[in-house]
Amino acid sequence: MTRTIIENGYVATVDASGAEFDGGHVVIDDGVITAVGAGPADRMLRDGAEVIDATGCLVTPGLINTHHHLYQWLTRGYAQDAILFDWLTELYPLWSRIDAGLTGTGAAGAMAVLARSGCTTVGDHHYIFPQGSGDIVGALVESASRVGVRLHATRGSMDLGASQGGLPPDFAVEATDAALAASQEAVERYHDRARDAMVRVAIAPCSPFSVTADLLREAAVLARSLDVRLHTHASETVEEDAYCLEHFGKSPTQYLEDLGWLGDDVWMAHAVHLDDRAIARYAATGTGVAHCPSSNARLAAGIAPVRAMLDAGVPVGLGVDGAASNESGQLGVEVREAVLMNRLRTGSDSMSVRDALRMGTIGGARVLGRHDELGSLEAGKLADIAVWRVDGVEHAGILDPVAALGLGALPPLERLLVGGRPVVEKTRLVTTDEDTLAREVARASRELAERL
Repeated sequence: MTRTIIENGYVATVDASGAEFDGGHVVIDDGVITAVGAGPADRMLRDGAEVIDATGCLVTPGLINTHHHLYQWLTRGYAQDAILFDWLTELYPLWSRIDAGLTGTGAAGAMAVLARSGCTTVGDHHYIFPQGSGDIVGALVESASRVGVRLHATRGSMDLGASQGGLPPDFAVEATDAALAASQEAVERYHDRARDAMVRVAIAPCSPFSVTADLLREAAVLARSLDVRLHTHASETVEEDAYCLEHFGKSPTQYLEDLGWLGDDVWMAHAVHLDDRAIARYAATGTGVAHCPSSNARLAAGIAPVRAMLDAGVPVGLGVDGAASNESGQLGVEVREAVLMNRLRTGSDSMSVRDALRMGTIGGARVLGRHDELGSLEAGKLADIAVWRVDGVEHAGILDPVAALGLGALPPLERLLVGGRPVVEKTRLVTTDEDTLAREVARASRELAERL
């Protein structure tokens, strides 16, 4: 048996009671948490164990990213002042030149930055599959293995081109049947149902303005027949609301519900423009939300009604979103952004630092359907753990270590464990060479630009 003990840190368990231990401990046996509590670990447990001294550190569950577009790591800095629809229109031609090789490189770069910001589980939404582009989902899986994080890959799709009234150009979409067949193949090939799975796959038509009703309806049937989750964009912008009203005579929520797209096996990205009725329907059905505050600000989409969603019982997690609309790419930053953005919307007491940490951990686990094994520091859960240093010049003397993460600069990451295995040590990846990866990303970004 391999045992690791983390002790002497400020342990924020994010369990149901919100237990926290100043100078507490976490014991890990073979990748599973076996004890959490106050003070140092029992001396009887120390023989043969690796002991990590977390003095001066905040210990939290690993962060869970519920929405991303990893391939966009290669297209940062474009359309800097555009709203969503204009931003998409500018970038679709570039993205349509992507292939498995470039996607894998971009994904590895994006996941490396996610890991260095405390993220242990990455949710990705890939929806552009040019003809002859190779096994893109397989490339994502390989890159996640290289970095050492868990991956929730979604096999996305678009079948509503501009000639049919959709937003994407015709050359960027697939035929409906082909998209469904490829989605099923991705699930059958890569989805792991084990409790400690490193890879899960969901089915994820892109959005109401890039997908036909047929694809949405049939994708929901397919996902449920395969017992996997569903994901899409919903209610991100006022322009999307207007599109749905013009084309379907309904709000995005009404439209998606009529097609079978509300349920506890579904999570939506953004949900910025939900009214009270829509929030009530999400809550009643258990439909989850990926809250992406930085991206929503970058594209001027608005501030999601997160406080109202949480109060109603809607599962809410945090997301970075694509790096082309959030060039930071750091999930740890989104904890602070969630606090600040939601206070702008509903007041200074509407979003605490612990509310935001909960969204970034157990909230995200609930959204992805993994709250029984991830998202909190409790005996029996998988040892996905972030150890943040809060005694350096950025945070020394701060009254509340959790506020260092929720209000201060992103703390340096002392250690990141995924299933008890080290991924980051003293802010550096230990699973792959960062300098080599940076050079690979720079070359891939240039190559993609040259293809256009």
